[in-house]
This record gives sequence, C-alpha cells and structure tokens, in this order.
Amino acid sequence: MDIHGFLATHQLPSSYAEIAQKWFTPLCERLLKHQEGASKPFVVGINGCQGSGKSTLTSFIEAFLTSVHGKRVVSLSIDDFYLDQSQRNALAIKVHPLLKTRGVPGTHDTTLALTTLRQLESGQPTALPRFNKATDNPQPKAQWPVVSESPDFVILEGWCVGVPAQSADDVKRPINHLEEVDDPLGIWRSFVNTELAGEYQALFNKINYSVMLKAPSFDCVYQWRLEQEHKLAASVQGEGAGIMSDEEVANFVQHYQRITEHALDCLPDRCDTVFILDSTRTITEQDVKQ
Repeated sequence: MDIHGFLATHQLPSSYAEIAQKWFTPLCERLLKHQEGASKPFVVGINGCQGSGKSTLTSFIEAFLTSVHGKRVVSLSIDDFYLDQSQRNALAIKVHPLLKTRGVPGTHDTTLALTTLRQLESGQPTALPRFNKATDNPQPKAQWPVVSESPDFVILEGWCVGVPAQSADDVKRPINHLEEVDDPLGIWRSFVNTELAGEYQALFNKINYSVMLKAPSFDCVYQWRLEQEHKLAASVQGEGAGIMSDEEVANFVQHYQRITEHALDCLPDRCDTVFILDSTRTITEQDVKQ
C-alpha cells in the first residue's frame, strides 16, 4: 500500500502512518480473518460521532484491503442515504419542523439503503447513492458510481450506525436547549426514536463486524464538527450555499446530542473493536472482543 499517496490524498500528517500501522492494519487483518469463507459480502459497520475520523478510517480500510490483499471493497456512508430537501420539507410540515434538518433517524432513505445492500449481495450491477452536503441534496443518479459485481467487503459508516433505540421514558426529558425550546412536547425526538427502532435496526442487523471510534464525551463534537465544516467550506471554495456558520454548527450538533450520548453509553459493549479517543482524536487504547 502506498501510504504516502494515501496521506497526500486525504491531507493527513505523516504521523498518521504510524497510527495506521499500530491500530488500523491489525484491524484489517482481523477483518480478513473473519471474512474468510463468507458466502456474501462481509459487512463492516463503523460508528463514531461527527469529526471522529470515520471517513478516513473507512478509506484506509478500503485502500489496504484493495491494494494489499486484492479484495473488492464498497464503502457506503449513512449520510449518502439522506432524503432530499423536498422530502425533508414534507416531513417538517407533516410531523415536526426540526425534520427539515438532515441528520437524525427519519431523514434517511433506509429502504434505499437496504435495497442497495441486497443488490450488492446478489452481485447485480448496483448504483451507489451519493449525497452532496454543500447543496444539501443527493447527487444526480447519473453521477452515482456503479459496482458491477458482488464485493468481498461492504463498509457502512455513520454517526448513528449500530445504535439501538432508547426507551420511551428516556425520550421524554429534553437534554439540551434545542429540545427544550423547539420540541417541548417531544414530538420530534419520539418520531426519531421510533424511526431508529424500525428499518434502521434491519439495516444494522446486516453488519457482521462492528467498529467504534469512541469520543471522550459529546463536548468534543462541536469542535470536531466545526473543523469539518471549515474543511468543507475550503474544499468547495464558496460554491456551496449549504455551508454553515459557527453559530449554525453549534445549533446543528444539538440535533445529534441525544443519540450520540446514547451511543457513547451503550455501544462499546456491542462492538467488536472499540478505539478510545482523547480530545485531540488520538487513539489511547483499544478494546478488541473478536
């Protein structure tokens, strides 16, 4: 694997090579061992809060398995299955205004996600959905990459991947300013929780091996998400109207707080490998169950 090319492509510091060798190459070897003899694509789920490094880890696993071991790998993000603006606007009118904002369960097309996985399993040509966050809409279908045969691995990454629903009692009490002011009756968060308990679990049940990048707490999320937005703004060079201000990011992350904190609490026990991060996103230790 050309690690220097990988670092350049993803604008990573040279220190990432050492991190990858210590933590991620052994993870890839574990994935290969578990994938041996699998009769259909081996599905790897990667969970982590916003800005934790999910996308970079996904890219590393794909590059390593492809270049070193000749495996066919398809990478999917839960973000690529977001509903378009018009669909979310309809939900905002029908259910609750907060559903206009992409992110929470209920704002993804889980039927499309399940169909995409089934097509990949069957080996038929499969178009991979792609979402453009700068325009806040899916890319045109004509631009979706097409996979012509069944892959050896499918990686599904996302901030809520693998997270179970909460109990109805847990959902009742607001946990931040957004929930208290904009969702005083709990309509939005109850809808989100009900959605999470539905087709999302069917999707997550297809995961064969789960990985978590575990943040120290939700407090890190705002800073990490801010860095992410600044990077996005620089990459589109003013072309995207969907770029958020710092204040908008602060409001935006509150949409994610409930499920992120729930994930930090319950998901480590459910994952096969957990990488424990500090506030600088440095891995300090790992918990490997298999």
